[in-house]
Amino acid sequence: MRTALISDLHGNHVSLKAVLDDIDRTGIDEVICLGDVATLGPRPSEVISELGERGCRCILGNHDAFMLDDQLIRSYTEVPIVVDAVDWCRDQLSADEIAFLSRFELKIPMQLGKNTSALLFHGSPRSHMEDLLATTPPDELDEALAGSQATVLAGGHTHIQMLRQHRGMLLVNPGSVGMPFRQYASGNAPQILPHAEYAVIEADDDNVSVTLRRVSVDKHRLRAEAADSDNPICRSLEQQYT
Repeated sequence: MRTALISDLHGNHVSLKAVLDDIDRTGIDEVICLGDVATLGPRPSEVISELGERGCRCILGNHDAFMLDDQLIRSYTEVPIVVDAVDWCRDQLSADEIAFLSRFELKIPMQLGKNTSALLFHGSPRSHMEDLLATTPPDELDEALAGSQATVLAGGHTHIQMLRQHRGMLLVNPGSVGMPFRQYASGNAPQILPHAEYAVIEADDDNVSVTLRRVSVDKHRLRAEAADSDNPICRSLEQQYT
């Protein structure tokens, strides 16, 4: 069984297409999205349509929840350009697209093989707004995992690829399709890397492996898409793609 994990697409259709093309070339049984689908980037509707056409199972990220509750973003951040970009995205989406997001799952447990399993989430098993990092102390990680047990535990949210062993389990972050960060942002303005990221879990009854993949993206197309959008955050994105 080969499962591709994509996360933090953030309305970036150019990068999503690059990742899906790479997935199609490598041969994957299933693609699962770990959340944060539409906001911040220039093409939220196109990203939602792509996921719907592929029948991807999706997890509810914090930015997906922001589309369902217009006040929730303000409990997460007060940075005006981020709040404005989230509100802009909500205004672009149709009722059907909002309904699509509302059907996202909080967590997805998977039986990979007879003796191998996975638990998928967005931030952590207990919150889609919690950061799990390579530097998170083991005791704090125990609390965040809230007793969860699986061969592979996988979540996104931080936009930073990670593969870490914790008490015999593999903790994975596939990184971000739409906005991979050079380093942990922690509320500061991030530096966006010039590629797209995802992960592949390959498993049978007794064995499991995880591969972190990076895919090149056409920066000219990224810049053109940002320039063509009236999303208030896209001027900043356009500068990142130079």
